[in-house]
Amino acid sequence: MADLTAAQGVSLRKRIWGWWFFDWASQPYHTLLVTFVFGPFFAATATQYYLGTGLEAEAAKAQAQASWSLCLTLAGLAIGICAPFLGALADITGRRLPWIIGFSVAYVLGSAGLWLMDPAGSNLWLMLLSFGIGFIGAEFALIFVNAQLPSLGSKEEVGQVSGSGFAFGYLGGVLSLFIMLLLFVEQANGKTLIGLDPILGLNASAKEGTRAVGPFVALWYALFMVPYFLWVREPRSANRGRASLGRAVGMVLASVKALGARKSLRTYLVSSMLYRDALNGLYGFGGVYAGLVLDWSITQIGIFGIIAAISAALFSWLGGVADKRFGPKPVISASILVLALVCVIVVSMSRTQLFGMPLAEGSGLPDAIFFGCGVLIGGFGGILQATSRTLMVRHTTPETATEAFGLYGLSGRATAFLAPALIGLMTTLTGNARLGITPVIALFALGLLLLAWVDGEGDQV
Repeated sequence: MADLTAAQGVSLRKRIWGWWFFDWASQPYHTLLVTFVFGPFFAATATQYYLGTGLEAEAAKAQAQASWSLCLTLAGLAIGICAPFLGALADITGRRLPWIIGFSVAYVLGSAGLWLMDPAGSNLWLMLLSFGIGFIGAEFALIFVNAQLPSLGSKEEVGQVSGSGFAFGYLGGVLSLFIMLLLFVEQANGKTLIGLDPILGLNASAKEGTRAVGPFVALWYALFMVPYFLWVREPRSANRGRASLGRAVGMVLASVKALGARKSLRTYLVSSMLYRDALNGLYGFGGVYAGLVLDWSITQIGIFGIIAAISAALFSWLGGVADKRFGPKPVISASILVLALVCVIVVSMSRTQLFGMPLAEGSGLPDAIFFGCGVLIGGFGGILQATSRTLMVRHTTPETATEAFGLYGLSGRATAFLAPALIGLMTTLTGNARLGITPVIALFALGLLLLAWVDGEGDQV
């Protein structure tokens, strides 16, 4: 480690800070676009569009959620299929930064394109395409950055490094969401949360303040990736080779074949595939749920997002401390249990009832409960993501980390279509956006069950 750091001319502490800045730079894509601003804005716009085609209110909401589901499904399939092969190509050449740069470009272009969203809904599918391009760029860049984690400390140390990185990233998400709500996103009266017109002369009636979330996220990423590119250097590998798709396919097939003799890794990939898919479903539809089921405004959803992101920052840091002390496996198990319980509450609640018991008209109890759920979703979701990648570190080596995290990306995305597709199917079958979330509970339960056969110490070979 010391030789690597000296050869790069950058201290280990500075490399870790640079690595953390990726989380800070990229978190707003998930906080602002996937969950709390663009996702609900798309759902509201799509609902109005489908109402205009003659659909009833519940059917229009269900169709809007199904459209969002289809986008996440197709993007997840693209990521899952390509991730391990691109990771193998990077390991062959010994270089990850060119890939990170390329996917960063896709991230920026895709998110910036969301400015063109028509509030009347005339270009819904074009905007889903733009969102998908940015989402794919964000997820692929994350896979390559995660592959650098094993070089930042021992297997005991990387848990706290990972948790602190997620905490730092969520702080970035909180700050970016504050800025959007205070200065950009217009409420029903055309003013921002603090009573101002959207800044920069943006037209509130055309929803330009809300649509600015796309360019804002793109600019945020481009600016805060600078410390990453300055401080995170690649190790000089003596085994660099010429990239070959055939060789990459061979490496991936050999790794998949080797899973037959690695029970712990094999089981962990399947377990994490299920519970991470459930978590992504919860993230992807949390804001949509709040808008369609509880009739929250974008501003209310944004405040909910701030609470969730603050709790995620705090809990992720605490999760890193717990990871270092107890190891990642028990921390993952506890997080899954809490998140599954939250899903049960969410599915059992609407504006008019809670677990089948009617509520008084205009009751604020559903709002208070969902805000509490936001704390738990953000907090334990952050812990789950951070500890999951450190358990993966215990199942890989630095030399093959990109391919390994490509497989990890495959396990997280091979069925990434599953939660959105099941939510979309359940929503269509029931005609109810609330009941559409039900499949997430089953995915969490299956992931937790399989985790029993995973070695918490890993099986590094």
